[in-house]
Amino acid sequence: MAKRNGTAPPDVAGKPAAPARVAAFRTGLSAESRAAALLMAKGYRILAKRFRTPYGEIDLVAKKRDLIAFIEVKARASLDDAAYAVTPRQQGRIVNAAQAWLMAHPEHAEFELRFDAILIAPRRLPRHLLAAFDASA
Repeated sequence: MAKRNGTAPPDVAGKPAAPARVAAFRTGLSAESRAAALLMAKGYRILAKRFRTPYGEIDLVAKKRDLIAFIEVKARASLDDAAYAVTPRQQGRIVNAAQAWLMAHPEHAEFELRFDAILIAPRRLPRHLLAAFDASA
């Protein structure tokens, strides 16, 4: 169980998580919150956050009219570094996870689907890349 002094919960083996891992986790949560706020300001409705499957995880699933967007959020030191962090292997995992999400939510199966990325870097506005990759990844 996590202590109330702000330390992270233990890892799977019951040992405390490494400080770098805790910092990365917190950075990821903050970036995902910023990305969700950006999307809502652009008229999207957030349907899911951190949707996990055996195939991979989708950071955000958002809907706008008849579009479902599966969004990968990347936080790095620069926007370019964030863009390069969305690797082809990761894209494949996101596509597989999106298929699992659609199976769990068949009411959205006929919607237009898109795979976006939101890039986050310090002292920069977030960048929303529409159709950052496609399902053929």
